[in-house]
Amino acid sequence: MNRASSLVGWSIAAAALAVAPARASAQQSPLGLFQDHSDVGQVTKRGSVIYDASRARYTIAGSGANMWFDRDAFHFVWRRIEGNVILTARAQFDGRGVEPHRKFGWSVRSSLESGSPHVTAAVHGDGLVALQFRRTAGGATEEIRSPVSAPDVIQLERVGNGYILSAARFGDTLVAVRLPDLALGEQPYVGLFVCAHNDSVVERASFRDVRITAPARDGFVPYQDYIGSNLEILDVASGDRTIVYRSPESLQAPNWTKDGRALIYNSRGLLYRFDLADRRPVVVNTGFATSNNNDHVLSFDGRTIAISHHSADDHDASIVYTVPVGGGTPRRVTALGPSYLHGWSPDGRFLVYTGERSGEFDVYRIPVDGGEETRLTNTPGLDDGPEYSPDGKYIYLNSVRSGTMQLWRMRADGSAPEQLTSDQFNNWFPHLSPDGQWIAFLSFMKDVAPGDHPFYKHVYLRVMSTREGGRSARVVAYVYGGQGTINVPSWSPDSRRLAFVSNTDLRRLP
Repeated sequence: MNRASSLVGWSIAAAALAVAPARASAQQSPLGLFQDHSDVGQVTKRGSVIYDASRARYTIAGSGANMWFDRDAFHFVWRRIEGNVILTARAQFDGRGVEPHRKFGWSVRSSLESGSPHVTAAVHGDGLVALQFRRTAGGATEEIRSPVSAPDVIQLERVGNGYILSAARFGDTLVAVRLPDLALGEQPYVGLFVCAHNDSVVERASFRDVRITAPARDGFVPYQDYIGSNLEILDVASGDRTIVYRSPESLQAPNWTKDGRALIYNSRGLLYRFDLADRRPVVVNTGFATSNNNDHVLSFDGRTIAISHHSADDHDASIVYTVPVGGGTPRRVTALGPSYLHGWSPDGRFLVYTGERSGEFDVYRIPVDGGEETRLTNTPGLDDGPEYSPDGKYIYLNSVRSGTMQLWRMRADGSAPEQLTSDQFNNWFPHLSPDGQWIAFLSFMKDVAPGDHPFYKHVYLRVMSTREGGRSARVVAYVYGGQGTINVPSWSPDSRRLAFVSNTDLRRLP
């Protein structure tokens, strides 16, 4: 549900079936996200980097005696960056290696000098993880150790002059340690490194799902200020992520078409069809409905899409319509608003949505041709995100009825509600895989109010089994996003992949 309407209504005559006002990835350097690489300090064996652009992976080889005391020696793949930044990667050493204290990770440095002040997120060969830092040039190295051992997910975030190291084994949630204040200049060197801890050998590490994220600036105004978007595809089994499109605009809520050939997403009030073969977005003709929010759902047969349009005739309230998937004139379904669409019954007969009626948000069902709506929930607070199971027996939803936002399911008639999650996170938007085996959902941290799902936060994409007794959720993506990341059903037809949106300020970090 997107309760804030502040959408730009475009004239469909000006935009009809036009290519989207966005751009594909700019031509990258031979090192992808990075500008250069070099050995730092005294090494007897030169380091190297191999960048596999087809899989966006880096293999870094480095020698060097150590990164400690008053000087460092290692191989560094870097770029210069101003301002706040979030650095994330999945990484591991290649082979058993020689030294237990060999290191890989992220480093932020004032210079490329051996004794430079720095903050480094270091994973050691023996599993030790530490936030290491040097406050002054040539000064002593200090560290703050992480309670996590042998992670393969490592994240280093710069917030002003503060730094946060977050680490996890893939599938687990991140655990953070913090360094509150260390100035490294306006445009430090930022990058990935490998140190052998033995200058007579070369150690190698592989890095994948590498992300350098420029977060929203301080003081941005929600639903007025926006940053750029990455349209991504996630392989659920492996966790591998592929960015298929980048835009400086706000892209939101990708559906996957039933033939598996395209994604449909929302941007600035319009819907776009993104062809996965030629990777070009084209506007979907939705007639007068040019203020659509990010609640749109394809019918199970793939022929029709239901949308939520902010109608001027209804005081800008969200109203549900249907339109042929290839475009056409919308047909109104809900008489009352606001109504925020989320699900379509497998037999094609009903739509389910969140409706605000007399100040309460509950789940409603309505025949797809319109008519009288049926209220399916009746609890205080927000019930949202309703979606049918593929067999039509259940409706899954998220609700604050337990005090935090958690996942629930109920019978298709609204009876027998059952709580599915009960953890420290605020969990939103349960999406059922087409084979009915898995639930994908979005998890916000505890600093977000239970009834809110804002833009530009650290969030998790998690999955859990629909089978009884198999509801232990695991993380499949560590994401900077939130609103618009995965609001709508976005599983691929084969139940193997998910489409989602992550965010970064592409004007600051193209």
